[in-house]
Amino acid sequence: MPSEDKFQTILEDRTIYIVGPRRLQNRLLSQFVSRETGAVCIEDANLERIFGSKPEEEFQMSLFLWDALGGNLETILNELKQQHASVLNCYFVPFNVDPSNGHEAQALGYGVRGFFYEEDSPDQILKGIRAIFSNELWVSREILTKCILEQRGRGENPQMEPMEPNLLTTRETEILTQIAAGATNEEIADRLCISPHTVRTHIYNIFKKINVPNRLQAALWATQNL
Repeated sequence: MPSEDKFQTILEDRTIYIVGPRRLQNRLLSQFVSRETGAVCIEDANLERIFGSKPEEEFQMSLFLWDALGGNLETILNELKQQHASVLNCYFVPFNVDPSNGHEAQALGYGVRGFFYEEDSPDQILKGIRAIFSNELWVSREILTKCILEQRGRGENPQMEPMEPNLLTTRETEILTQIAAGATNEEIADRLCISPHTVRTHIYNIFKKINVPNRLQAALWATQNL
């Protein structure tokens, strides 16, 4: 697993936007995340104003943490529908999510990369941020499975390359199977006795070969082709 110092270096080049009306909470979260990760944190109550502040391409690889306290995950989803083109190349994660809300699978379909719940500790949030910046989904296996089943039921299939003989190597197939089961990079590395860096390299090659942009689409591809 990459060291804390290495993650600090990686995140120093990233920007995290904290979106929501609770200024004191957002300021404290911003200070904590910035101190622990080295990332630049910016607070604002309005997503549309953020996206209007500079060209969309400058938001690529940025993380948006959006306050969902009070059960307004549906409001967030409606906003995402309007801003969907803008958030495709961003990491978007609601925090303060009510575990009983039940809209996680729908949110993943709009490009959300994970969820931080009301009871999550600061350390869990940091771990999730680092996982998301490593191009992982920060969701439970149950939610990932539910999302895959819902998308398959609606016929929402990713644009994929035709299945070719020997398209993936044996190792790539093993890793893709683990992704479809909801495993993190660290878990895959432990199970296959390889380094996390090697896992990330394999995942990059897998995505390129099967023509998918993220783990959710890769998992859906796997359920249809493996």
